[in-house]
Amino acid sequence: MSDQEIPNQVRQFYNQIGWTMQSDGFYQNARYEDLRPVSAEYIHRCHLRVNRHLPAKGKYLLDAGCGPIQYPEYLTYSQNYQYRVCADISIVALKEARKRIGEHGLFVVADVSQLPFRDDCVDGAVTLHTFHHLPLEAQVKAYHEIHRMIKPGATAVVVNGWTDPFLMRISMWMVKLVEKWGKRVAQERGNATEEVNTSGSEKKTAKGTFIAKLTPRWLKEKIGEKIPYHIYCWRSVNVRFLRAFIHEKTAGKLFLKVLYWKEEILPGFFGKVGQYPLIVISKEHKS
Repeated sequence: MSDQEIPNQVRQFYNQIGWTMQSDGFYQNARYEDLRPVSAEYIHRCHLRVNRHLPAKGKYLLDAGCGPIQYPEYLTYSQNYQYRVCADISIVALKEARKRIGEHGLFVVADVSQLPFRDDCVDGAVTLHTFHHLPLEAQVKAYHEIHRMIKPGATAVVVNGWTDPFLMRISMWMVKLVEKWGKRVAQERGNATEEVNTSGSEKKTAKGTFIAKLTPRWLKEKIGEKIPYHIYCWRSVNVRFLRAFIHEKTAGKLFLKVLYWKEEILPGFFGKVGQYPLIVISKEHKS
């Protein structure tokens, strides 16, 4: 697939599949998140980490690749801003976002690597799980676009995923073992295997839309000399890990409380070795 074809493929996926509402009240894309009650507190607290790195208030908050603003925590990012500028390649996403925030939002169909706004125009910016849908060179452009648009002294938060992060790599053999055991037990009981075998859903995601993740080294090489940034932890484990190991009967909630505490103590470490970094871009005042 060429770089020119990728945006159209991503747009088509989210217009036709990703942002369609399912019978249980969630978007199809939510299938790639862990929505079980046992993980709910941990997921909630990870979502709220974004707030501590954004300017407290302002007129415009840019949400690049806004989607439908699908989780309640996402709404809090712009609660002290006059407007949330929602930019997305999917018209379906923008229509759904409008349902949620109404006149609080300004809605623009746009590619996040080519945003149609002037320099220094927003008080803060956030982009969640969006850049990995771009080819790597377009991701570089997207980082520069976000940096270009925030005002001097402002910050932007980029939440994305690493490719094969260390923490997930060393635990994958255990994940696969638990999945295999769980599948066998479920088959013996005649039950569905969706809960214990999540690898299928992840494969569908990869086939459904373009994904190109990256590494901390790549980020440093590509933008480190031109854009000031710091890496923190948004969430260190992925959905496959959560569904394999986190269950009510095995003290899953307690495990996640301890994990969250460790992430808070060592945010830089877990941001680099865990699955999902929270990358804070800053812009210095002009001299």
